[in-house]
Amino acid sequence: MELTTLIILVALAVGLIYAIMLYNQLVSVKHAVSQAWSNIDVLLRQRHDELPKLVEACRRYMQYEGETLERVIAARSAVASARQQSDVKGVGVAETALRSGLGQLFALAENYPELKASDSFQHLQGRITGLESGIADRRELYNAAVNINNVRIEQFPEVLLARLFSFKPAELLQFTEEEKADVDLRALFS
Repeated sequence: MELTTLIILVALAVGLIYAIMLYNQLVSVKHAVSQAWSNIDVLLRQRHDELPKLVEACRRYMQYEGETLERVIAARSAVASARQQSDVKGVGVAETALRSGLGQLFALAENYPELKASDSFQHLQGRITGLESGIADRRELYNAAVNINNVRIEQFPEVLLARLFSFKPAELLQFTEEEKADVDLRALFS
């Protein structure tokens, strides 16, 4: 009888240790998603801070392009609002509008040689372009973390712990085909 009791206790201990390890892994994966979102958020904030400087530099030269400048400002506000609410879908939609507005702004800058020659504009354009690349890279890392999280909480036996402790799937930062399409620069000048 003692040997049977010992085997049962060892099996329970091993099962408990395994469950603890799975739980800790799920917690780690969940926090990796939060960290990846925070990394995107840092770059979005930096770009948010740089955009008014770019718009102001352009405003000095582009007296007749107010609509484009207003579109960039409105899109900037939409990104900030969605970011503050942690609305992944909202960020995706607002990001698309902002990228489109920036594409129009940079295309229109071609018509203003003084603006293109401005050191301030060149610096800001380079900085924002770099931030855009960083955001795209971080978006990829975020989606990878979300995918790992979502797969782990659906796999057996993790699904049992995930349901027991209310682990939720995270939302991918996705764009529709229309949102991913390149900006038609010719149409901007028509």
